[in-house]
Amino acid sequence: MPRRLACLPVLLLLVACSGGQPDREIITIGGTAAPNTPGEQMWLRFKRDAEAAAGGTIEIRPLIYGQLGSEEQLLSGLRRGRIQFANLSAQVTSTLVPELSLLYAPYLFDDEAEADFIYDHYLTDVYRELLAEHGLQLVTWYEIGFHSVYARERPIILPDDARGRRFRVSSAIHARLFAEAIGADVIPLGYGEIVPALQTGLIDAGENSISLYARTGIAAEAPYYTLTRHAFGMSVIVADKRWWDRLPEATRQVITGNFPPIEASRRAVREQDARDLADPELGIRVQRLTPAQRRAWMDATAGVTERLLAEIGGRSREIYQRILDGKAEWARRQAEAGAQGSSTAVP
Repeated sequence: MPRRLACLPVLLLLVACSGGQPDREIITIGGTAAPNTPGEQMWLRFKRDAEAAAGGTIEIRPLIYGQLGSEEQLLSGLRRGRIQFANLSAQVTSTLVPELSLLYAPYLFDDEAEADFIYDHYLTDVYRELLAEHGLQLVTWYEIGFHSVYARERPIILPDDARGRRFRVSSAIHARLFAEAIGADVIPLGYGEIVPALQTGLIDAGENSISLYARTGIAAEAPYYTLTRHAFGMSVIVADKRWWDRLPEATRQVITGNFPPIEASRRAVREQDARDLADPELGIRVQRLTPAQRRAWMDATAGVTERLLAEIGGRSREIYQRILDGKAEWARRQAEAGAQGSSTAVP
């Protein structure tokens, strides 16, 4: 995983340790933050605020610079009770809760505002139930950002440009189905293998969010970044439910109450993404799509959602209907707001 906590699947974990004062909970935070980034500052602020709010009953020890392993290792440790608290990408957590893969269906969300509304009002409760069935307590969501397509030697502007290209995909089902839909040569690789694979020519393209691309070494090897914005990346901040349920209520309130509000984390991710794309030192060659080009991507991947639903099973169709209901309500609200704005406009 990249060393940037603000946007990626940040690896936060809380491990209760023995020792210290008998009435003090020792909490170790682990992650993959890079120094001098908004993510690092956020977690250090969390340490400061939570310890102050706890009045000496907890001590937080941040290990947030990649010392504690990959997301897969953290998920395993979480389930075995060695890790109490983690921020994991929905992609990795979908190996446990397959319905999370649905969230990466191509063009499921039109933009950030629509996604925010649907997550807040239609998705949180159902995913909290699903995660609880597997011993995880959903605390909150953490945005990764829209995924787009990167390439090494020449840009991929249209789906046909990807045909036959050696395209890296993660182990998640939605990533494979997306690459197959655009006719790419599917190359499954772990995240840590991307940069070496680009350097050797094993792959020459892939897809990811700006936060997992711009400052992770990928952009330096594959500078063409086409803003397909085809999947909205998200991570889940979860706790080992057995551990969480045993915590005193006051401690749980300290932990949840001192996370940054979801609005703040969303804003931080989006502002950093905009800065990264505009940073000349990164050398990213941004490719922006026309409406017709975007439509070509939507058409090429139109069948992926149904394939996802068929392969995922479980409660995926129920959740998909929730998303459709949320989109309809969001559209109604936008139309009403537009109508009110028109009625109050000065002629």
